[in-house]
Amino acid sequence: MRVLLVGAGGVGTAITRIAARRDFFDHFVVADYDLARAEAAVAAVDTGTGAGAGSGRFIARRIDASDEAAVAALLAEERCDVLLNATDPRFVIPLFEAALAADSHYMDMAMSLSRPHPGRPYAECGIKLGDEQFARAGAWEKSGRLALVGMGVEPGLSDVFARYAADELFDEIEEIGIRDGANLTVAGHEFAPSFNIWTTIEECLNPPVVYERDRGWFTTEPFSEPEVFDFPEGIGAVECVNVEHEEVLLVPRWVDARRVTFKYGLGEDFIAKLKTLHALGLDSTEPVTVRGADGAPVQVSPRDVVAACLPDPATLGERMAGKTCAGTWVKGTKDGRPREVYLYHVVDNQWSMREYGSQAVVWQTAVNPVVALELLAGGVWAEAGVLGPEALPPRPFLDLLTAYGSPWGVREQG
Repeated sequence: MRVLLVGAGGVGTAITRIAARRDFFDHFVVADYDLARAEAAVAAVDTGTGAGAGSGRFIARRIDASDEAAVAALLAEERCDVLLNATDPRFVIPLFEAALAADSHYMDMAMSLSRPHPGRPYAECGIKLGDEQFARAGAWEKSGRLALVGMGVEPGLSDVFARYAADELFDEIEEIGIRDGANLTVAGHEFAPSFNIWTTIEECLNPPVVYERDRGWFTTEPFSEPEVFDFPEGIGAVECVNVEHEEVLLVPRWVDARRVTFKYGLGEDFIAKLKTLHALGLDSTEPVTVRGADGAPVQVSPRDVVAACLPDPATLGERMAGKTCAGTWVKGTKDGRPREVYLYHVVDNQWSMREYGSQAVVWQTAVNPVVALELLAGGVWAEAGVLGPEALPPRPFLDLLTAYGSPWGVREQG
């Protein structure tokens, strides 16, 4: 396999460190708008000590992810079989279309952006996450290539868990609820999100989507339906609230469930800060005019300013402590009896920093697309079209994830 990775930020860099230990690919192009960042990611694996380091399989290139033609040309030039998108969701569509134009497979960890309903944003869906990608499913099927969308940890592994539960643990499913929580702390920072703040704002302040079989998809107010969920491996009880997320749009397409939700353990302080950003208009992506150092007017997005003022999540690992948990809670029946389980994956920041030099949240996101790439390279996952992870056999993925040294668990609830 020959891979083009677009995006050498925290998750992209972690992807290279995980992939360097595997032998399923021959050529791995790391491309970023900032060439120095791509070169740093390549240098780390080419001079590191892990298996596969120093092999010369990685090269760095500069690319503008918004330039569809340039990305397609790079795919052709490097003869890449697959484009792995590790950029933020703004660049999903040009990268998705570039891969189709270049006759390559495509994979991302976040889907095309939503747009709220113009009149009833907290009751009805407008344009949903991934709608623009699913509208192109016919073209992808005709091409014989796979666009595997939402293949991170959440969405991604959480969707694999949903399909595994449907296939092996339940006869009928009443509800599937993705539940994400952590006990991570960052020394020296009052506010230091462990993941990309641009994406975090998008997820948390957009109208959350809920699915019910009798109603279809509908929206609620941000941070609605708070509940306390007990997370495993010492994380404990965390208050979780509804957040817009891809699983609610993906799971019902392939898994039969009466209800699907996504709730994120944010905490009161984090929610209060997000509400303040919204009240001040600092969550907006629409440019505003400010005066630069020379007094000349400059157009700048308020959300980009917020991101620039916060520490890069990829740099927080040395000051971070604790664990992060991603998982899928499922309630239904098996053999005529009620059953409730939580399938989960926990990463300890101390372990991920020691083993890979990547903080826990970005490492947990990064490992899953690498596992998926290996399944594609081996022909184990071999479909065409625009598909979510739950459209594909879950057991090979979960077995390979364990073989990567990152086991998952199942906890019976109640």
